[in-house]
Amino acid sequence: MGEGIADGRLLCLSTFSGVGGLDLGLERSGFSIIGAVENDAAARRSLALNRPRLRFLEPHDIDKVAQGLVPRDLGIEKGDLALLAAGPPCQPFSKAAQWARTGALGLNDDRTNCLDSLLALIDRFLPHAVLIENVPGFVTGGSSALPFLEERLAELNRRSGTRYTVSHRVLDAAELGVPQRRRRAIVVALRCGGEPEWPEVTHGDRPVRAWDALRCLRPATAPAPSGQFAGLLPSVPEGMNYQYFTERGEGPSLFGYRRRFWSFLLKLAKAEPAWTVPANPGPATGPFHWESRPLAPEEILRLQSFPSSWELGGSYREQVRQAGNATPPLLAELLGRSIAKQLFGVDFRGPPTLAITRSARVPPPTPPQPVADEYMSRLGEHPPHPGPGCGPSPRPARSMGSQREEEGQGSALVDAKAPASG
Repeated sequence: MGEGIADGRLLCLSTFSGVGGLDLGLERSGFSIIGAVENDAAARRSLALNRPRLRFLEPHDIDKVAQGLVPRDLGIEKGDLALLAAGPPCQPFSKAAQWARTGALGLNDDRTNCLDSLLALIDRFLPHAVLIENVPGFVTGGSSALPFLEERLAELNRRSGTRYTVSHRVLDAAELGVPQRRRRAIVVALRCGGEPEWPEVTHGDRPVRAWDALRCLRPATAPAPSGQFAGLLPSVPEGMNYQYFTERGEGPSLFGYRRRFWSFLLKLAKAEPAWTVPANPGPATGPFHWESRPLAPEEILRLQSFPSSWELGGSYREQVRQAGNATPPLLAELLGRSIAKQLFGVDFRGPPTLAITRSARVPPPTPPQPVADEYMSRLGEHPPHPGPGCGPSPRPARSMGSQREEEGQGSALVDAKAPASG
């Protein structure tokens, strides 16, 4: 089998490429993307803005690509590929899916058929390593994809004499220097077998904060808030959400405790990492900027650890969806460094190229404004959520597009134990 290096390059095939977060990080760790598979036309256009020479594999759909693509189509032999990278759709494993009537179906969801195609490509290329990124539900709970992956790779090992072993961890991107609390499931399978080397936690006690990422960024257009609660945003303190306006908060009682989604009216705190940025937020879904407005696409990209030069195409909503769906490039760079060092002996010197520097000083929080008169009609007693299993029934299933993210995680500033429905 090949050595995974050609002309001094570590060859990588990218699948479910999105707008290139995973690819960018892998490039910064020495990998060369020799082909990309992405079915979303808007994401391909954005990726082409930043990587005009990137080769997109047609007909773009991975199920169709997997039917005929062979290593020689990419100018390599079986076993030459250093890495096959994938960020498959997360909706079947997402916590947010539990609010649809069908629930989180896992492998019973038709959208997971693409995993069969991914396994077919692994079988055909036999890469030195496989890297899969997804939501935590991909590797935990009753709908986990792990049994499927383990069974299929075991079959492949018997046929091919390989030793692929499925290893996984759930990593919080904030602990690795990304200015966002974003928990991601990472699956790594090495052709030689054994446990991969994982990135070490570097920012557990000193995370990179939202201010560090956004302090020098001036978006071309600052989006205006909308919806019936837009006027309430200036009254939300930094780092708080609607719970500030409940019986357990310090503001006037306008809502029942844990009666809304936890991200409802959630506002960034300058001195803390951002919470998970969603791909398809509603008018009242945060995190919002501390300036009491939605985040601009450029700001979402920066909170994901993209460089400020990265571009997105399409409408505002399309750009927000693309940015929210992306893999944090810094997380990908650290994973790529670990794989390149372990398998190919690459020696990395200095910090990651996508690292964001902590500033010496963070300005104090902006004081909240008094609640506008139009909302004071809500003042009164509001019963709290009745408890687990006693809340509203799951909502009817709706189209989730290509959303690849869960609801945000808690922090010290807002009840860290509150679930997404709180």
